[in-house]
Formats: sequence, C-alpha cells, structure tokens
Amino acid sequence: MNDRPQRDTPIRIRPIGPDDSERLRESHERLSPETRYRRFLAVKPHLTSADVRYFVDIDGHDHVALVATLPDCDEEPIVGVARFIRIPEEPEVAEVAIVVADALQGRGVGTELIARLAEEAVGRGVRRFRATMLADNLPVHRLFESLAAGPVDRRRVGEISEMEFPLPVGDRAPATAEGPAALAA
Repeated sequence: MNDRPQRDTPIRIRPIGPDDSERLRESHERLSPETRYRRFLAVKPHLTSADVRYFVDIDGHDHVALVATLPDCDEEPIVGVARFIRIPEEPEVAEVAIVVADALQGRGVGTELIARLAEEAVGRGVRRFRATMLADNLPVHRLFESLAAGPVDRRRVGEISEMEFPLPVGDRAPATAEGPAALAA
C-alpha cells in the first residue's frame, strides 16, 4: 500500500507523553473551530485540565496516542494527534480518532499518523478500528478507507457516521516512509 500522498513537511511521529500537556493544549487552540468540531463532534473551544490529563496520561497498551511534531521548530509544536482506545468488551477492536493542524491537512500527515497508529495497534493485538465521525467529513472517510485491509462496515445515524474496518497485518501492513523527511521514533 504505497499509494499514500507524499508529505512535503518534515515531521516527527512519536508517542504522546505527560510532558506534552502544554503543547497539546496549544495545538488544540490553534485548530479552527470547524476542525475542533470535526474531531470532537461538538463545540470544544478549549481543552480542560481533565481533558489534557486524559489525553496525555495513557497506558501505552489499551490507550495509545501518537503525535506529529515539527522537529525544526524550537518547541516542536504538535501538528497532529492520532489515538486508539481499546474497547474492553471487544479487545480486538479499538476506537480511533485523528486530528491534524489545519495548515497541514491534505499533505500526508494524517496518512502517516494513522498508518503508524495501525502498526502500533496490531502489535498490541488490535485487529479492527472503529471510528465515529461526521457523515460529511469525506477526507477522514477516505483516510480510513485507504487503511482498511478488508470490507468496511458502515452505519449512519443522522449527521454521524461510524465505520469499522480490519487493520493491515503482516505483509499487508502499510509501508513506512524513509529518508530525511521520514518519521523519527
């Protein structure tokens, strides 16, 4: 699966950590109201302290999050976040969510983030992602469809869509980029 768009901005993808609290808050503040709404399916102008704690204090197994940062900037601002949270009743299924800074949407950052997150998920025994999104959020629909390693189950209720799809495993896993603009762990 090497038909992903090429990224034209050098980024670093790494696990989120507790020291990312302020960077995450700042990243959220830089998002447009529309992007925030598309991520949270609600008006969310600010992250509360409880939100930030929940988003950065992850266990690395059932709740995993990766951030994309700009390594050439002094503070390495967060420009994208992808996360999965395993569903306790269905341990091979995880809820997935992604957000990318407005200026970098459509430039391959989300594609790289979600591919890396899928690799992390498969390594932890997750076989399917479930995503809830706005029905008219076509870019994220296409992003998840491009990752799916088989049939995509879809449900729609009003303006909300839910997709569930199998993750690529083994030789069907997405290829990772290489070179100077590639991901750094």
